[in-house]
Amino acid sequence: MGTRWGSHIGGNERFGEKHYTVTHKFTGEPLAEVAEASAELLGEAVKAAQAALSRPLSVHQRYQILERTAELLGEHSEDLALTMAREAGKPLKDARTEVARGQQTLRYSALAARTLHGEEIPVRGNPGSENRVALTFRKPYGVVLAITPFNFPLNLVLHKVGPAIAGGNAVVLKPAPATPLTALKLARIMADAGLPEGWLNVVTGASPEIGAQLVANPGVRLISFTGSAAVGDIIRKNAGLRPVLLELGNNSANIVHQDADLELAAKVLAQRAYGYAGQVCISVQRIYVDRAVYQPFREALTSAIGQLVVGNPEDPATDVGPMISEEAAIRAVSWTEDALGEGARAVVSGARQGSVVAPTLLESVAPSMRVMSEEVFAPLAGLVPYDHFSEAIDWANQSRYGLQAGVFTNRLDLAFKAAQELEVGGVIINDASSYRADNMPYGGVKDSGIGREGPEHAVLEMTYPTVMVVNLPG
Repeated sequence: MGTRWGSHIGGNERFGEKHYTVTHKFTGEPLAEVAEASAELLGEAVKAAQAALSRPLSVHQRYQILERTAELLGEHSEDLALTMAREAGKPLKDARTEVARGQQTLRYSALAARTLHGEEIPVRGNPGSENRVALTFRKPYGVVLAITPFNFPLNLVLHKVGPAIAGGNAVVLKPAPATPLTALKLARIMADAGLPEGWLNVVTGASPEIGAQLVANPGVRLISFTGSAAVGDIIRKNAGLRPVLLELGNNSANIVHQDADLELAAKVLAQRAYGYAGQVCISVQRIYVDRAVYQPFREALTSAIGQLVVGNPEDPATDVGPMISEEAAIRAVSWTEDALGEGARAVVSGARQGSVVAPTLLESVAPSMRVMSEEVFAPLAGLVPYDHFSEAIDWANQSRYGLQAGVFTNRLDLAFKAAQELEVGGVIINDASSYRADNMPYGGVKDSGIGREGPEHAVLEMTYPTVMVVNLPG
């Protein structure tokens, strides 16, 4: 058994009467005992955040703390990467990349703190307002509740915590039950960077009631959630009139046109469909290929998949590690079996060993199959030929999700057509749907959510404008 961890509340480690075990996602061995936060501790976390707000941080203090946290992340990078490899099953090379991306997110957040500003509103053109000047200021909402998923236990946390603090908010963070250790280590690192107690509180626990109780707490003034569409819908309904930011699911479409670089497309799509076992909300899931190049692309993709390394996430060579649980792996295999039973054919067939599922590629898949209509969140993709580019766009839009899509083409007109017609928040040209730079506006439409991440954009979501109108003498 590993160490014991409590919730991080008001700068102190707090243990309740109950705890649960966090396991190594590849070996199944216990990593740590983590506190199961009680209703009383949840209330204390919100009160600690409210108390912190009574001692506001200046813009320069926020900037310094976020910059210093980025520096400390670099000093703790290997420990954080190994922690993610163990508790999340994330391949070590991807975990190392996540730490580096987390540093970028913090630095963009620091910049967002420094550059957050209002504007002058031109009211003097209105009759009777000739002597008036109107200015806006952006102010924090107060206590931000951040609920984060298991798949990016550092960077998706920072995409909420960084902009929230940049805008002057205090945070109550509820990390995913499977991956709390990275968040708890981050809280300690931010304290070492100078963040005063109460500005970041991390509450842990495996009970689904924890999130519901926090959402119901009237002291929470804004909710930012990343996770499933079903849970996001519940949060939105229970939030009342409080603002809610939701980054939800997807079943990303990727289009390969006949003029594309097929070797590039095959290599990138193989990596992005199966890397981290497909457990990324913008992972490649639906691949639409121009019929004129279907066979050569199919061969290139099959070859690229065959080069992926499946196994222990702590091995730096591994591309595809375990899924977050054996239950998730069993569910993924059952979806594949359902599709095969409905007429799909396996181009690449992936077996399951415990929580590890090898890459699977299907063809002859129908839009009605769950592997095409829902978010599979597993190392599984479907391959479909098309005859006309417009047909591929129409098929891509036949989804209740709309987060991001990828398009491989060298034709500028088709790139713009895709950007204009695809019903998604992001269109990535000559790269997979899973591309994300940490400073770009990131979010979706339809059942993929509300609002945008990316520090410069998220800080606007996490603050509100107040207008001041001055009636000048004379």
